[in-house]
Amino acid sequence: MKSELLKRSISSLFILSLVFLSALVNDYFFLSLLFIVVILSWIEWIKVIEKIRFKKIYRIIYIIFFLIYLLMAFIICFNVFLIDKYFFLTILMICVFSDVGGYVFGKTFGGKKLTKISPNKTVSGSIGSFILSYIGFFVIYLYFGDLLFVRLQIEALVFIPFFISLICQLGDLFISYFKRRAKIKDTGNLIPGHGGLLDRIDGSIFALPIGFIIISMF
Repeated sequence: MKSELLKRSISSLFILSLVFLSALVNDYFFLSLLFIVVILSWIEWIKVIEKIRFKKIYRIIYIIFFLIYLLMAFIICFNVFLIDKYFFLTILMICVFSDVGGYVFGKTFGGKKLTKISPNKTVSGSIGSFILSYIGFFVIYLYFGDLLFVRLQIEALVFIPFFISLICQLGDLFISYFKRRAKIKDTGNLIPGHGGLLDRIDGSIFALPIGFIIISMF
């Protein structure tokens, strides 16, 4: 566990550094990087779907619809980022903390399995995702508070980490379901300690766009 945790920590630190530096240095470079992530994620998705014994028409449908979703998600994130990059980064950090919380708490405390879809997911891991989401959110929000263009009511601040973490976990399970159907552990081997890119951002690609839509309702 220690070696795997070390790999995940180093990879996460590198990715976070790249994300924040690119976002703070040049908006369009970051958005170009985000678009590359979308394309690479779609390629990994295709490889997963091709390993499942679907009829050809179903494979085409899954592949096309996922691409449409990714492009729509990119457009939403693109617009939010241009309006308020710091708010975008704050929500992104909730996704990161949710993922870290799930892994650390799940490995540390173990316990009852959360679902058959993903045998490695535990109830303790799910609780850890929520806990670290709140911690991460308030730390980052307080740090970026004066720079944020978006102003939210206290009710929104309380519920945002919960909703984002919940969507992250559901997104993770969604991708895990298809990996299980494909009988593979990872979507690729691009990131040491994480597997493929889609393994790393499976929750974020759902939590970011859907989260922004939910937040806009407050």
